[in-house]
Amino acid sequence: MKIAIAADHGGYKLKELLKKHLKDRGIEVKDFGAHSLDKADDYPDFAFPAAKSVSQGESDAGILVCTSGIGMSIVANKVKGVRAALAMDPESARSARSHNNANVLTLPGDGKVSEDVAIKIVDIYLDTNFEGGRHQRRVGKIHEEGL
Repeated sequence: MKIAIAADHGGYKLKELLKKHLKDRGIEVKDFGAHSLDKADDYPDFAFPAAKSVSQGESDAGILVCTSGIGMSIVANKVKGVRAALAMDPESARSARSHNNANVLTLPGDGKVSEDVAIKIVDIYLDTNFEGGRHQRRVGKIHEEGL
């Protein structure tokens, strides 16, 4: 499995922690930045390339972190083929994968989610499979034009 990961200054610390955790799990990680803590950076500069990596099949999934997780989610969902979901608890992560087949997970880096909970969210997200069935029909409608 290959994960695209990215964060701005608001998620930099958590991204670095999650990157180490993913590598410890034996997962290949492609880091799209930020590569240093710079309070003047902008989340779209990191979210777009990471989301494109997922949409183009270069990465199996993405994990994006900004202060609230919302900005990264908005940017990622602008990329065709991406279904990004903000998860602030393990059950949201499970549902994002099992029901919505989310291929990008976004997280807040502002402390609203502890580091331990963030790791649990990531693990559940990665370990949960898409259920398909009635959910497949719904996910299919997301990518149809004219709805």
